[in-house]
Amino acid sequence: MKLEALGPRFGAEVHDIDLDRADDETIAAVRAALAEHKVLLFHDQPLDDDGHVRLGRRLGELTASHPVVGGVDEDHPEVYALDSGDGGYADVWHTDVTFVRRPPLGSILRAVTLPAAGGDTSWADSQLAYESLSAPVRRLADELTAVHDGNREFGYYLAQRRGGRGNVWDGEVVTRLDPVEHPVVRVHPETGRRGLFVNPGFTSHIVGVSDAESRGLLDLLYAHLTKPEHIVRHRWRAGDVAMWDNRSTAHYANRDYGNERRVMHRITLRGSIPVGPIG
Repeated sequence: MKLEALGPRFGAEVHDIDLDRADDETIAAVRAALAEHKVLLFHDQPLDDDGHVRLGRRLGELTASHPVVGGVDEDHPEVYALDSGDGGYADVWHTDVTFVRRPPLGSILRAVTLPAAGGDTSWADSQLAYESLSAPVRRLADELTAVHDGNREFGYYLAQRRGGRGNVWDGEVVTRLDPVEHPVVRVHPETGRRGLFVNPGFTSHIVGVSDAESRGLLDLLYAHLTKPEHIVRHRWRAGDVAMWDNRSTAHYANRDYGNERRVMHRITLRGSIPVGPIG
């Protein structure tokens, strides 16, 4: 594979590869590059939903489209449609589906319908952010646990649009969104690097501290995570596919295209229980 750096410290564009026709050795190289570079971008990929799902199955084990939101159609329950015409925006910094016990390993997103301009996606490197914290703050973060709660974003959807019955996730039908606890610092299971594992989209508070302390600590970590030197940004074009490691990144999609329509299709790879520095 030919890799071109997307940013000075993380992210890469991958050239001269057809994801739907790649051999097993190339797919294994893509999977290894994902852990190393955290965000991979591919251009001119003629994937449809069938090819999207085939690709995901070669890279790992697919989840349902989402714990709560149904698939794009009956034939593709693994494909999650982010359609601005149906409120499918992602204009808050978040890491996908951290409000479950086993958040996804990674996501694969492809452009379906794009506005004439706008709708860029940015990714923040949570490992770079952790490593650039001062040593005393790193030591504090290592000891913290946070609660992740999907009710604010998806509780109403589950109750009203799905009648209280979501998708099968980790072998069980989702009927409620119980908050879960994850370490504030996650140790990557493949590289061993530490990264911040909190996000404004789903992290509600830090365990064992006051509300004021929790807000102050999270605001500090969020501001640090999203500093410009920790971010790469992509301007989408037709045929683009992006992959990212959900264990070491957060992302944000610009909502700056007015009334034009933006449709993206996403699949997610099954992940593991996050583990922190102290187990």
